[in-house]
Amino acid sequence: MKERTRIKDWPEGERPREKLLGRGAQALSDAELLAILIRSGTGERTALDLARTILTRERSLRAVSARTAAELMRLKGIGEAKAVELLAAFELGRRVETADAGEKPVIRAPEDVARLMVPLLRDRTVEYFYVLILDSMNGLKNTLQVTSGTLNASLVHPREVFKLAIDHMAASIVVVHNHPSGNPEPSREDVDITRQLVEAGKVVGIPLHDHIIIAGERHTSMAERGLL
Repeated sequence: MKERTRIKDWPEGERPREKLLGRGAQALSDAELLAILIRSGTGERTALDLARTILTRERSLRAVSARTAAELMRLKGIGEAKAVELLAAFELGRRVETADAGEKPVIRAPEDVARLMVPLLRDRTVEYFYVLILDSMNGLKNTLQVTSGTLNASLVHPREVFKLAIDHMAASIVVVHNHPSGNPEPSREDVDITRQLVEAGKVVGIPLHDHIIIAGERHTSMAERGLL
């Protein structure tokens, strides 16, 4: 007799969805949570089989979350719809981790920026450049992506940064980008664009308080380095 492989044929207490409802999400393994997002298997492989295969290949949920849609779709059993759902779930997780619990965050030091931006940027495989829009009391009004680039470089121009700053009525700004290499040291290009942004800020009357580089869990402040 052919062995049953559909999750819906399993005993109710062993099905990931029913297990979550009965015991809470914290009772599920990484593979079971991933299987709920994948939803359906292929052929003789259940969604849980696919989830276990993906985690074995990628080694961690963090590694899976860093993949692009195209990279996820190279995994056997993951089509466009599943890739989109996985990316949406991981992005929601990042946003929850960086979300304000109530009061507007105030940016007083590089550590305040890192607390907000490390969860968003630590696992990215290409560079992203963000501008943080601050009010007159250094309260965070908005966090806006300016560009995303290649593995080694994210090109940004002062006009792109300050157009967003002006449109969102910034009193001042902080800019942030990541180094996928994991090296937090500023490059010559990082220093050059920082100085360009400082000068442009003087012209438009919107000062640049800092340029933060995120590299994994580490960060570097250009202001603390005296490079502004």
